[in-house]
Amino acid sequence: MAGNKHIGLGTAAIGRPLYINVRQSADEKPFSLPKFKEDGLQVLEDAYSNGIRFFDTSPGYGLAEQLLIDWLKKKNDPDIVVSTKWGYTYVANFDPNAKHHEVKEHSINKLNNQWEFSKILLPHLKVYQIHSATLDTGVLENKAVLSRLHEIKKTYNITIGLTTTGDNQTEILEKGLSIEVENERLFQSFQCTFNILDQSLFRYANELQNISGPFIIKEALANGRLIPDSKYPKYFLLYDFLMELADEHNVGADAIAIRYCMDKFPNVKILSGADNCIHLRANLRANQFSLSEDEIARLDSFGVRPFEYWQERKSLQWN
Repeated sequence: MAGNKHIGLGTAAIGRPLYINVRQSADEKPFSLPKFKEDGLQVLEDAYSNGIRFFDTSPGYGLAEQLLIDWLKKKNDPDIVVSTKWGYTYVANFDPNAKHHEVKEHSINKLNNQWEFSKILLPHLKVYQIHSATLDTGVLENKAVLSRLHEIKKTYNITIGLTTTGDNQTEILEKGLSIEVENERLFQSFQCTFNILDQSLFRYANELQNISGPFIIKEALANGRLIPDSKYPKYFLLYDFLMELADEHNVGADAIAIRYCMDKFPNVKILSGADNCIHLRANLRANQFSLSEDEIARLDSFGVRPFEYWQERKSLQWN
């Protein structure tokens, strides 16, 4: 199903029981790890059955990498592409009441340790990223780390990338675009937040469309804030327009938000964070239509300042 070439599956929601998001429905059932694994494998299979061939994961996503490894053993499809990351360790031990879910460490030791497990995803593993590269960890100036990433790139013919987060993600992107090792640009893939609310990355559209690896958009639904919600009255005008477009195109607001990203970046990979087939199929309906220039311009008008966007995101709960 070539129509799904722009949409991939992000595996955070199927790898650990909690994730930062706006809670849409309550689930009071006691947590069962075997059932959670079973459900996760089913989502992978549903994604594949619906034409998705790009899967994004991370050691920080609980058992997501292991789920992919187990699932790929039953597949014989060279078209399946996996991207994963290093730098976060999942520490909640699948406890829904845990206070701490992940620990960030951008050291050479963490890189080497996590690579040893992540490389099991080869030959499907095509993109290897620094997870949430920031200036404060010094990872983009760590010569040992940069050299090791370059070595992985050369040894395994793999694209090296980084992911960004926070209101200074444009600064991280600029820094990443400038880094060279042995006279060649190291980072050829970037995974960034872009959506109707935070449009700050669009100023780099030309640069991001000309890298050799994929430009990957995460949080296209703004962690659920782009699904009409009475808790956000300041977005009511946006919600009204989203629903107007949804009715016009016979899709959900989620598909409108994803289609917006697709129309802004024609060669993009956009991650669906769905944890069930119903939401996944709703997301994939973004392939069925295009937005007009006037509709895109109207959606552009709802953008907010990055600082405001990320301050609000910090207030979201793990659920």
